[in-house]
Amino acid sequence: MKEVLEKLTQGEVLGQKEAKEVLKKVATGMYSDIEISSFLTVYMMRPVTAGELAGFREALLELAVPVDLNGYETLDVCGTGGDGKNTFNISTLTAFVAAGAGAKVVKHGNTAASSASGSSDIMQYFGYSFSTNKDKLAKEMEKTGICYLHAPLFHPALKNVAPVRKTLRLKTFFNILGPMVNPARPTRQLIGVFNREVQDLYAGVYAKTPVRYFIVHSLDGYDEVSLTSDFRLVTNDAKQTISPGELSFGYIPPAALKGGENLRENAVLFRNILEGQGTAGQNKVVVANAAYALLCYFPEKSLEETTAMAEESLLSDKAKKVFHTLMDMQS
Repeated sequence: MKEVLEKLTQGEVLGQKEAKEVLKKVATGMYSDIEISSFLTVYMMRPVTAGELAGFREALLELAVPVDLNGYETLDVCGTGGDGKNTFNISTLTAFVAAGAGAKVVKHGNTAASSASGSSDIMQYFGYSFSTNKDKLAKEMEKTGICYLHAPLFHPALKNVAPVRKTLRLKTFFNILGPMVNPARPTRQLIGVFNREVQDLYAGVYAKTPVRYFIVHSLDGYDEVSLTSDFRLVTNDAKQTISPGELSFGYIPPAALKGGENLRENAVLFRNILEGQGTAGQNKVVVANAAYALLCYFPEKSLEETTAMAEESLLSDKAKKVFHTLMDMQS
């Protein structure tokens, strides 16, 4: 670590392979807390590069508990969090709507970081049993088109870093690694990010992978297609800024996205939207995100087609049926 820190403090960057090896040693407990703290501090003083982040990503994927889903083309829908907007659980609802429309979704998530409830909080509230059991996950995927991976179970090595992160109480590059390290290695990803810099950083990493990616950032700060402002979409093929006014969804006010003050309130919102009792604004933002998720998953389709698929999934109870079938399988 001494040589690595000397290099970093002199303003040099790590190569991708070097970054991978260092993080594997960090995550497997080969360095002291003081060394790890010093390493993380460097990246709070200057941005991580795409090459370094790619190496860190490779390290965590190699150390993760592997997930085999029988060769399915799979989709993950997730956000970085950290936008401070306290929305309802848009990405989790989007995942069920996408599954109801025919995508095979392997959602990777965690408990809340900056909101009243994360995707893991919601899933556990409704009775989902977190597991690394490959047979359980494969059966869920086969029967419902979706399964859920609770991140801490699949990344046990991160326990070695947790005490340092907790003591520092500051954002580190680990805060943006989460959406990138789904252990099922999905072939399609819709990822929401909280600022443009992270969006470009992600694009630099994903451009060198076989993943078909849609990375979204709403210009007013949301880590999803919020419909409250124009949003920037970066894909394998293009970078574009899109106005909700140009789409069938139109603009919605920020108040329409407001989440509850606690887990129970967010669970009520989640259930109401899933059961077709959401407000027009809530339905629009879920359908919009699901439409882009499905466009990522089904590249041969148009946005108009995937929007219709998403609307049907949410409003004709397809997504609701997927959710209840999945929860029934937990007993």
